[in-house]
Amino acid sequence: MLLLVLGALLLLFCSLDVWYFLRGAQVFIQAWFQPRIWDILAEQSIDGMVLPHDLDYMGHMNNSRYLRECDFARFHHYMRNGLFMASRKLGAKMVVGASTIRYRRSLAFREAFEIRTKVVGWDEKAFYLEQRFVSKKDGFVSAVMLCRQNVVHCSPERIIEFVCKRKIECPEFPEDLKHWISFISASSQALRAESGLEEKNK
Repeated sequence: MLLLVLGALLLLFCSLDVWYFLRGAQVFIQAWFQPRIWDILAEQSIDGMVLPHDLDYMGHMNNSRYLRECDFARFHHYMRNGLFMASRKLGAKMVVGASTIRYRRSLAFREAFEIRTKVVGWDEKAFYLEQRFVSKKDGFVSAVMLCRQNVVHCSPERIIEFVCKRKIECPEFPEDLKHWISFISASSQALRAESGLEEKNK
C-alpha cells in the first residue's frame, strides 16, 4: 500500500508542477487573511528568499524564477486590492500578454528580497504593472519587470469601477512604459504582416 501511495505521488510530481500549485494556494491563503488594500494604485510588497531549487548552475537565482515569482506577486497584489475577485464576479480573465525584465544584479543563495508590485496604468484592453526585486541586504533593485496583463471578456475600467464604485482616472504613463507599449505595437504589426505574407504564399 505504501509503495502504491509513493508511486502515485511520484507520478503526480512527474506529471504536474505540484510546487507551483501549492505555492499558489499558500499565496491565496496569505492574501485572504491580510488587510484589504483600498487604493488600487498603491504599491504592495511580498517577501521571498533564494532557496536551493531557485538556483542555476552558477549558484544564483535562475532567470526563469524571477518570472515565476512575479506571477505569485501579481496574484497576491490582485487579491489584496480586490481586482481578482472583481474580475471573477464579472466573468473576466486576466492573462499575461507581454512582459520584459531587466536584470541588474544577481540574487545569491539565501538572499532575502521583496517584490514590490504596482499598477502603473491601464488602457481599454489591459493593465500595466511594474514589479521590482529589491534586496533586503542593501535595498538595491536587482531586477525590474514590466507586465501587460490583458483583460478578456471585460475591460480594466469596468473592473476598477466595480471595485471602487466610481470612475478612476488612469495616471499618465511614464516614458519607459510608453516606449515599451510602442515596441509591443510595432512587434504585433510586424508579426501580422509576416502572417499575411505566409498566407499569400500558400
